[in-house]
Amino acid sequence: MAKDYKKLAKDIIEHIGGENNVAQLQYCMTRLRFYLKDESKADTKYLKSLSGIVTVMKASGQYQVVIGSDVGEVYEAIMSVSNINGEPTLNTNNEQNGQKKLLDKFIDLISSIFQPFILVLSATGMIKGLVALLGVFGLDEANSGFYAVLNAVGDGFFQFLPIIIALTAAKKFRMNVYTALAIAFALVYPSLSDMAGGTPLYTLFEGTQFSADVFTTFLGIPVLLPPGGYYATVIPAILAIWLGAKVEKGFKKIIPSVVNSFLTPFFTVLVTATLAILVIGPIATWGSDLIGLIFMAIYKISPTIFGALIGGLWQLLVMFGLHWGLAPIGILQLTEQGFTPILSNSGSASFGVLGVLLAIIIKNKDKNVRNIGIPATIASVFGVTEPGIYGLLLPMKKPFIIALISSAIGGAYTGFFDVVVYRIGGLGVFSITNYITDSGQLTMNFWHRVISFILVTVIAFAIQMFMKTPQLDSSVDSSKKKNKNQTLNNNELEKSRKQDIIASPLNGEVKNLSKVNDEVFSSGSMGKGIVIVPKKGIVYAPTNATISMVFKTGHAIGLTTELGTEILIHIGLDTVELKGEGFEKLVQEGDEVLAGQPLIIFEIDKLQQKGYEIDIPIVISNISENADIFITDEKQLEHGDYLFTVVNS
Repeated sequence: MAKDYKKLAKDIIEHIGGENNVAQLQYCMTRLRFYLKDESKADTKYLKSLSGIVTVMKASGQYQVVIGSDVGEVYEAIMSVSNINGEPTLNTNNEQNGQKKLLDKFIDLISSIFQPFILVLSATGMIKGLVALLGVFGLDEANSGFYAVLNAVGDGFFQFLPIIIALTAAKKFRMNVYTALAIAFALVYPSLSDMAGGTPLYTLFEGTQFSADVFTTFLGIPVLLPPGGYYATVIPAILAIWLGAKVEKGFKKIIPSVVNSFLTPFFTVLVTATLAILVIGPIATWGSDLIGLIFMAIYKISPTIFGALIGGLWQLLVMFGLHWGLAPIGILQLTEQGFTPILSNSGSASFGVLGVLLAIIIKNKDKNVRNIGIPATIASVFGVTEPGIYGLLLPMKKPFIIALISSAIGGAYTGFFDVVVYRIGGLGVFSITNYITDSGQLTMNFWHRVISFILVTVIAFAIQMFMKTPQLDSSVDSSKKKNKNQTLNNNELEKSRKQDIIASPLNGEVKNLSKVNDEVFSSGSMGKGIVIVPKKGIVYAPTNATISMVFKTGHAIGLTTELGTEILIHIGLDTVELKGEGFEKLVQEGDEVLAGQPLIIFEIDKLQQKGYEIDIPIVISNISENADIFITDEKQLEHGDYLFTVVNS
């Protein structure tokens, strides 16, 4: 394989008819997939003979240049030396994405935006917890410089979260990063929140739940701001950058290229930031007011139901910024009567997250999961749940639901016993002092709060420990399964260090590799191996290995065994075109996995309904000429059954 990727890239571009002949370029696990305007302009014979190219194929309306394991580097080289239109973003509004479940889209969006900075979020969350501990001992910004500095160190990242979100959201929506940052800076500009002060000009919707004082206007349009402005918010920033990406794309099309470089960001920032402040912000504010109105009506009917809803939905309300519809009511009650039941029911929410995270870090040995999970667990003890939610629970889905259900139980408990808070201050375990009366008495109000914290944590922990979720179901020991013609065990591996015994990663029917309807695999160009027609849509690790590559669409994965054997598992034929629809990745590149650990979940019915063949080639991509591969004679296998042995000379 040529290592001068740019030279190879230029050669490929030249002999496919030039970059102007390319409508779009995608790539998958092994091949570049060109959509050519005129295939007759491509010099197939030359490309097949070119060093660094395995072969060339024409299939599914694509001109496929098969590269092999270096395909990612070649793709990046092509993109760097040309203006070819690369892969569409995940938010492209095509038919396949349109069929994706709305909840899955939302979780994918939130996860992809938060994942890049989740470890830093965890770290600063731990610092916030330390600051909360100092507050318990009476320290604050007024009497301690030590407290003030640590508070800035821990809280700064959270306060300016919209800016960080703008950075990752811009990459997600394919927007100019610096233009996106300019929009986010406008949302958190200090004097913006100062506008909501002084004597109001008038009151909007006076006499209703949506009553809002207007202190200033923009060309006659009232400027409405949520309490505290847009600091530490999530949804307004995401919506603003999404809108900005659309606006930027529109201006690029209509502004002449000679002035596009500066007029496009000018108009994009001007239009988007203004709309974010005037439209997106007020919509979020009205949404929170509506939530407050609904929940207070429920509270009057049943404090227990109210408590369950607040406890169970609080994390979701905070994610959308809708908790501001309840917080002001609770603060008002505190000032008028010295206590409030509203804010007490939300206290269980962080402990539902805590219990689930504890189970995850105990049960899941994956290094990446633990790197996020351990600091996130510590942070959640202090009431800082964002790292755990965005880093693990939302991507895993089911654990997030468990956390919400457990928190709902805690909320119902505190609602039933009418638990109240007497002051605001401290989060997580350090909020416990808020339930002590002003006279310092430890009444049943205090003890019910303690019981609810323990109850929620234990329930969430117990459910997650016994719940089989894809991310946690890594304890399957395939070596204990009975194989049909060979049992895998450590003794056999020890007998010959040159032998790699590979188990079946799937349940299904075995076929000869030469019979697969794909020339690249059937010809043996990608290596020796076998094909399985799956009966169950789960790919398991065929042996202890390291994930060397997992394609972002989830349709293919590469593993390297402890003896250096490279295994490629390709789910279906041409399934890269689905752009991830119907696939769920459970591991990431660099993960160390155990035999029998689930790697990818895929929907067999969906693949077949869309007309894709579900044959799954499993090949050894680095097998040498002197190596032998012995393949099972069985026609039906379950995952963990003996598949083949690779013997290196």
